[in-house]
Amino acid sequence: MTFNIAHGRGLSFYQGFSSSRRIHKNILRISEFLNSSGPDIVALQEVDEDSHWNKNINLFAGIRNHTRFPHGLHGINNRREGRKQLAYGNAVLSRYPVHQWENNPFGKSKLGEKGFLYAEINVGSEVIAVVNLHLDYRSKMSRISQIEKVLDYLHEKHNGDGPALSFPPIICGDLNSRSENSRDATQHLFRHILAYGEYTLYPQQARTFPTYLPYKTVDFIFLPAPCRKIKCEVVKTYLSDHLPVILEFETGLQNNNN
Repeated sequence: MTFNIAHGRGLSFYQGFSSSRRIHKNILRISEFLNSSGPDIVALQEVDEDSHWNKNINLFAGIRNHTRFPHGLHGINNRREGRKQLAYGNAVLSRYPVHQWENNPFGKSKLGEKGFLYAEINVGSEVIAVVNLHLDYRSKMSRISQIEKVLDYLHEKHNGDGPALSFPPIICGDLNSRSENSRDATQHLFRHILAYGEYTLYPQQARTFPTYLPYKTVDFIFLPAPCRKIKCEVVKTYLSDHLPVILEFETGLQNNNN
């Protein structure tokens, strides 16, 4: 699953307008949804650790406390100290052990910084790499530059001395760009990751943003071969301004579904 949880504000316009009680309620609702939908690996974006705009509530800790995932990673991309402190980024929850992981902010901005979290997860005898990324929403050029940083990182990983991956990385997250725009980040990433192997982009038809009247898709999962899709669903929830994408697949390497 990939899901932008919008700093825990639910459908509020801005998280600073939400009370502590409402944020805690949203944490519980998100956690109940994760438990009931049953994904093995979850990639979350806009997850706060300690930010003034949502009453310094640790969303990551709250979700972990109410879900049944034994493994969790939280990568902080934006950190600002002081009276209006901010600390937020991307997170991964997993039912399987994490072999190793690394967080990669795209820059050093104290507000609005994005980044990607890379994790290698042991699923039985297989090592599955997951890239959870969140791209800039304002500038196409910034998004393209951020994708280039992801590609450079993966190129270095691909040619490194680390453990052999069972297949190329699964890439997912909020790309803030539509797949039909050939000059924006989603298609730019898709064209270049084909160098690592064959990929299929999901969802292929359903829209993910905004929740009430979704008219575009900005949340994606790039699934590499030899993985084969069993089912892909964009779930109609009212937990964020984004809708979550759930992809069920089999690896093609074993007779197991992941």
